[in-house]
Amino acid sequence: MRDNIPAIQLSDIDFRWGSARSDFRIQVKNFRLEKNESAILVGPSGGGKSTLLSLICGTVRPQNGITKILGNDLENMSNSTRDNFRADNIGIIFQQFNLLPYLSALDNVLLPLEFSLKRKQTSGKTKQKIKSEAKRLLRNLSITPETIGRQKAATLSIGQQQRVAAARAFIGSPKLIIADEPTSSLDENSQEEFLEQLFYEKNATGASLLMVSHNPRITKRFDRLVKLENICTILPKQELVL
Repeated sequence: MRDNIPAIQLSDIDFRWGSARSDFRIQVKNFRLEKNESAILVGPSGGGKSTLLSLICGTVRPQNGITKILGNDLENMSNSTRDNFRADNIGIIFQQFNLLPYLSALDNVLLPLEFSLKRKQTSGKTKQKIKSEAKRLLRNLSITPETIGRQKAATLSIGQQQRVAAARAFIGSPKLIIADEPTSSLDENSQEEFLEQLFYEKNATGASLLMVSHNPRITKRFDRLVKLENICTILPKQELVL
C-alpha cells in the first residue's frame, strides 16, 4: 500500500434511512483520515455520528457516493467481501461493547481471529502465542487475564467490559481503529489510563484512529478535532440533544 493512501476517504456520500422526505438523511461531501492519523469526532447526540461510523465500517451502504477504506472501494465489494475486509482491517470499539455474555473476557478478545485469518496470523504462529498476545492486551488495560480474564463477560462491570472491547479491537493489529465513545463509562483516572494504552497500541501497530467522544478534555491527545457539522449535512433539520 502506498504511503499517501488515506485510511478513510468519503466522497459525495448521500445516505437515507428511508424513502420519505422526512426520513433521516446524511450527506458528506468530502472527509479524509490520513494513514497513521488520529482524529476525534465530536457532535450532538442524535446528530449522525454513529451513522457515519456505520458507513465507514460498511455495515450500511450509501445510496450514492464513494467510501474508500485503506484504498479499497467498499461500494465495489459484494456483501461477503466487504464483511471479510472489515474483519481483516478494522478494529471496532462499539458504544454498547457487543461482547458475547456467555464467553470469558479472554475468549471475547480472541473472537475476531475466528473471522480473520489475516489477524490470526499477525497475532502469532501458535495457539500459545496467540493467547499470550490476547493476555498482553488485557493486562495492559488493567484486566488480569488469570482472574478477571476467565470470568464471563456478563459478570464484568461496565468499565471492565469497555476495556475488554478495546482489547478485542486491537487483537491482530488492524490498520484502522473505529471507537464509538469508548471512555463514556470510565472515571477520569481510568479514562487517562485507557487513552494511554489506546495510543500505545495505535503507535505500536501504525494504525489510524477515528474516535467519537463527548468529552472535550481529551481532544488534545489527538492529531485533529473533527466537528460533525463541518463535514456532514443532516436532513431534515431537527432539534438535537446536546
